[in-house]
Amino acid sequence: MLESLSLAAGLSWGSGLRLYLTVLLAGVFARLGFIHLPDTLSALSSPWVIGVAGVLTVTEFLADKIPAFDSLWDAVHTFIRIPAGAVLAAGALGHADPALLTVAALAGGTLAGTAHLAKAGTRALINLSPEPVSNVVTSTAEDGLVFGGMLLALFVPLLFLVLMVGFLVLAGWALPRLWRGVQGGFRGMATHMVSRLARSRHD
Repeated sequence: MLESLSLAAGLSWGSGLRLYLTVLLAGVFARLGFIHLPDTLSALSSPWVIGVAGVLTVTEFLADKIPAFDSLWDAVHTFIRIPAGAVLAAGALGHADPALLTVAALAGGTLAGTAHLAKAGTRALINLSPEPVSNVVTSTAEDGLVFGGMLLALFVPLLFLVLMVGFLVLAGWALPRLWRGVQGGFRGMATHMVSRLARSRHD
């Protein structure tokens, strides 16, 4: 049960940050025999799924390094990452009681949504800065975080679950502040643009 919970939490959390990389890692590790996935997730080890996930991982890797476009990518994937996190979390429990699967799906969707909102809010705040370096550094750090997190979820489940509790506490504290920061930044940009437009008309 501990391994199943860690798998469910890892897949849903990873989906909120890097869905395609998460699916790729789980599929490759299962294909190589390093882990055993329940029958309900056996499709992840299919060569076709691994291939498509690999292509999409490279696409997301490149898209996520482009300032402003990464926020558009995140906005579109709001409707993909969260449902995927719910489905993967439920699948991680195999053929369990339907009530338990429903709870797992709701928890998985919530965890994926929390990770996604934390990522999207952080990147939107960073995009308010004109320099592109911080965007690339943050995106690369997210890639490494998902890779390391999935390794823990698959091979050190107890430690991963403890860290997930810490992540949820931190996210609960940070998300309202990120939202206020993004709102303030966009209001400041709008005020600056209006003032520049007014000056240009006056000149």
